[in-house]
Amino acid sequence: MSNLKKVFANKKAFIPFVVADDPDVDTTVASVLTLAQNGADIVELGIPFSDPVADGPVIQKADLRAFKAGVSTKVVFEIVEKIRQSSSIPIVFLTYLNIPFKYGYDKFCQRCQELDVAGLVIPDAPIEEQGELRPFADKYGIDLIPLIAPTSDNRIEKIAQSATGFIYVVSSLGVTGVRDELAIQQLNETIKRIKKVTDVPAAIVFGIHSPEQTAKLATIADGIIIGSAVVQIVADGGDVQRNLGEYVRSIKKHMEASLYN
Repeated sequence: MSNLKKVFANKKAFIPFVVADDPDVDTTVASVLTLAQNGADIVELGIPFSDPVADGPVIQKADLRAFKAGVSTKVVFEIVEKIRQSSSIPIVFLTYLNIPFKYGYDKFCQRCQELDVAGLVIPDAPIEEQGELRPFADKYGIDLIPLIAPTSDNRIEKIAQSATGFIYVVSSLGVTGVRDELAIQQLNETIKRIKKVTDVPAAIVFGIHSPEQTAKLATIADGIIIGSAVVQIVADGGDVQRNLGEYVRSIKKHMEASLYN
């Protein structure tokens, strides 16, 4: 069993997302530690990219702030090094394929293993396009976390059967960003199809931002991923760590309450 899959044993996993080096290294390190201390089960760390095809305006702006701060893949690994001085929270990277390609697949995956980065979410690398990277991910025990979207349709079973770690179930068409309405019935049907062919956990992503949404979705999914709402808290400034802590505790409280309703 992969280390990520173990996280989901006997609980619903909350997976918040932050952009590395937004707006600086120290804030990112502090934010990840705050998330870990207040109920996050896994933290997804976004590696800024110049053409993030899956990301909406909130995360794109965070990428721009990180670029202004001088982010690089080397800096991202340094951020994880600093986090590892205080926390063993499971971390996955959201990245685009050009980043590990340019860094060198072997070197990138080896560095992930050294820093206990457990998995990679790569929106522009569907399973048919992972041939170059997968041998190195397998070599170093890094899960390649697949995406299943509303458009996956007849590929759902194929993608699910190849999954390790957990499955990234995209709630809606388009890019990341908060949404007031989510297609819960459609998501429920998608997850049922996934569960028929694999026991790998399924976590829902895109659009989720409120505790009430989280409570509903936690009844049908193994985990909830929240990105733009968390990134916006960082963007708003002020007492970022206090605000992050309060938000995470509220989300986690509603997730846990949903198990008993």
